[in-house]
Amino acid sequence: MRFTGVVKSNEGDPLPGANVFIHKSNVGSSTNTNGQFSFDADTGGVVRVAATFIGYDTAFLEENIGNRSSVNFQFTLRPSLKTMRAFVVEDDRLRQSTMIRIDAKQIDQLPTPNASIEKTLQFQGLGVMSNNEMSSQYNVRGGSFDENLVYVNDVLIYRPFLVRAGQQEGLSFLNPKMIANVFFSSGGFDAKYGDKMSSVLDVKYKEPAKRFGGSAEASFLGGAVHIEHSTENHRFKQIHGVRYRTNQYLLGSLEVQGDYQPNFTDYQGFLSYDVTEKFKLGFLANYSRNRYLFIPETRQTDFGTINEALRLTVFFDGQELNAYETMVGALTAEYKPKTNLNLKWIASAYRSVEREEFDVEGAYRLDELDRDLGSDNFGNVAFSRGSGGIINHARNFLEANVAILEHKGSYTAKKYHVDWGAQGSLEDIKDDFSEWQMLDSSGYSLPQPPPFSPRNTIELDEVVRNSNSIQSFRTQGYAQVRKLWVIDSNEISLSAGGRFHYWSFNQQLVGGPRVNLSWKPNWEKNILFKAAWGYYHQPAFYREMRDLQGNINPDIKAQTSIHYLVGMDVVFEMWNRPFKFQTEVYYKQLQNLIPYEIDNVRLRYYATNNAVGYATGIDLKLNGEFVPGVESWISM
Repeated sequence: MRFTGVVKSNEGDPLPGANVFIHKSNVGSSTNTNGQFSFDADTGGVVRVAATFIGYDTAFLEENIGNRSSVNFQFTLRPSLKTMRAFVVEDDRLRQSTMIRIDAKQIDQLPTPNASIEKTLQFQGLGVMSNNEMSSQYNVRGGSFDENLVYVNDVLIYRPFLVRAGQQEGLSFLNPKMIANVFFSSGGFDAKYGDKMSSVLDVKYKEPAKRFGGSAEASFLGGAVHIEHSTENHRFKQIHGVRYRTNQYLLGSLEVQGDYQPNFTDYQGFLSYDVTEKFKLGFLANYSRNRYLFIPETRQTDFGTINEALRLTVFFDGQELNAYETMVGALTAEYKPKTNLNLKWIASAYRSVEREEFDVEGAYRLDELDRDLGSDNFGNVAFSRGSGGIINHARNFLEANVAILEHKGSYTAKKYHVDWGAQGSLEDIKDDFSEWQMLDSSGYSLPQPPPFSPRNTIELDEVVRNSNSIQSFRTQGYAQVRKLWVIDSNEISLSAGGRFHYWSFNQQLVGGPRVNLSWKPNWEKNILFKAAWGYYHQPAFYREMRDLQGNINPDIKAQTSIHYLVGMDVVFEMWNRPFKFQTEVYYKQLQNLIPYEIDNVRLRYYATNNAVGYATGIDLKLNGEFVPGVESWISM
């Protein structure tokens, strides 16, 4: 039996992306850019078909199809006045997995100097933390910043390598004005997502449905402009965004006083063209330039206790100039020969050119403060304990190029859904770096030269000089199947799959299974239980391969995290408003770990697999309208 038709709004506009399905089944399809749909189903008699679209009430149509071979439905949807209820119904589609939906609009309510989608994860996600309010980097359930996957329209996003402080980092890759949907998992995610040990952030950029739209905003910290356009027949759609940001006014309040001149600029564009109803092309482009110039003058830090109050004052000369330039381009081709079969090809490239140059000389003085509460000089310097000098030098240059070819596919049958994919990537990294530090304390160089050294010998502290050039190839793939059983109104969903990853640099092949199980009992309360288990390998990228002295370890192995997760969520009403409570208990068994030192947001790896560990905990989150009309979260 062939089901066809169209879904429109009450104003007659087509609704692309609406879901149409046979009621109380998982058989259906989504509408194309003209609001049209078609799918096949093995059924007869009286059939009830539903149509849903975000922000609109669900519509139902019934038809006695008899012995006909096809039937046509014309849906007209009306705007919903219960937006929160529509959100909860739409969110039910995700409840069977560990993914949760993130509301991108909440970024406007963040009281932070660097509001970004990643920052919203700290209260909308589970187990997410950050140690720097100037940074968009985050760690999940004990993992490092490097353990998180980020995708935009199925394209893997890389970050700069040399950034060492939050104020240098600039703009997050993700432009909130261009986002349609954001999904996030803190662990136990499906095999279709790649090889990192902690989390996955899956972002979809929107395809405009209106002829023209846009926005502009400006502040003392910068500005942003975005425009979006769709042709009359909705075949060609484009959206572009330009952002500029400077943290100069914020950085003036830091302990290190000086001339801060940071400026961050980026452009992003996403274009799509429907060649036919079944074949679509897309292109994602990004250019980002982060420049950080800092001329330090003084720093004053008070520390110690009431019994030993100390003050460190440093006077600086010199400057620090860092520049990070990244480019991303991705061409996609999507072919849908049948309504239940989707094939996608992606060709993408990433390029990063980064440099760090600084020569900063400092003269420091350590003073003891007057701690006599009755003294007129309380809190001021009583006497000096010592003085000395310091020189920091760096000339670091890094160029990274990554080219990727990838295929993804999915097939939906009446009672199961299959995903598969394969990817090959070439990596070319060139790194030249020279860093050293000289310490002088009261005329003595630290560390002191060894005995019998020539006179006037100076020993430098933390000397790192090296040059590396690495070319390698990676290939990886995955397959998974999801099946739903309905037994006496109990819904049981099982997703099982696995992936592999081969890296030519160390000739290591890793992989393993991933399983996700959920059960929604036929209870009066709307409750769902879920469990997940799987292997998550993280083959090293450049930062993990290079040790503190700049040497590359050719025998570096992939880090491994085995996830064990059980959880539940409950949708309920309180004060006549909908709420949702979620909790997850997790245990991560960690093997072949590569230890690292952390300095702000800079990670310095030891490049050896000489550690094991574990991470365990419980996350809880309650969200809903505590104040009518305003979505709020409580997380622990």
